[in-house]
Amino acid sequence: MIISVASGKGGTGKTLVSTSLALSLKDNQKIQLLDCDVEEPNDYILLKPVMTGSEPVNMLVPVIDEEKCTHCGKCAKICAYHALAVLTDRVMTFLELCHSCGACSYLCPEEAISEEPRQTGVLEWGDAKGISFIHGILNVGEAMAPPVIRKVKERFPYDGISIRDVSPGTSCPVVESIKGSDFCLLVTEPTPFGLNDLILAVEMVRKLEIPCGVVLNRAGVGDAGVEEYCRKEKIPILLTIPLDTDIAHLYSRGIPLAEGMPQWKNNFIHLFNSIKEIVDARNHSLKR
Repeated sequence: MIISVASGKGGTGKTLVSTSLALSLKDNQKIQLLDCDVEEPNDYILLKPVMTGSEPVNMLVPVIDEEKCTHCGKCAKICAYHALAVLTDRVMTFLELCHSCGACSYLCPEEAISEEPRQTGVLEWGDAKGISFIHGILNVGEAMAPPVIRKVKERFPYDGISIRDVSPGTSCPVVESIKGSDFCLLVTEPTPFGLNDLILAVEMVRKLEIPCGVVLNRAGVGDAGVEEYCRKEKIPILLTIPLDTDIAHLYSRGIPLAEGMPQWKNNFIHLFNSIKEIVDARNHSLKR
């Protein structure tokens, strides 16, 4: 089973939920945790994994042979991302915009374009207290996170429970991260901002046809807007975490909730069981 932990906005507690869910299940299940927030990975701060391997993430980018090039302009016309500009005497490449589609080299009538790898990030993996851990790190200044996210997802095919900690928002990196998931857990807070961005996140997962449920974090402040919305849209609130200074103190010291307050493990196990029931029911209905 693949469970993505996402949210419409940042700072809602995705990392808190992802790490505690993984730690609560690891004694009885095979668990893999993927930190797909490659621009700002932070699961390692809480889990402190022992890294055992790494590899670069490369993208193929065009290299122009000016001796063969006739500056016909076909490569620039076919490039949907404006990564090439053909001048009268040379071709300019903007490699940060290149999506490695290969169209320019394939369609060049003079065969003047080849491709070479360019590193955009790095993968690291290891063991985190019995959890198979993988994260990606996007190079500073790179514009595109999805290629690194795809490599994180592809690195180790898994036959256990795979938990993906997703970046905030509803943009391309988020869509890439949650694609292929069996369930998306949306973490939010009971504030107008939390509700606004939760609505956007729900629209996204529904477009992707992925079932979802909500974790309501920092309950006890704000208003009842999130609960009313979930009730209206028939979205289950699967776990409620109160606004608690003890939890905040643990988090500020880099201690996961399930470790600092072991009594919470049962709550996260119950959360997983609820997710499994929803996924099993959906799969059963799709087979009928």
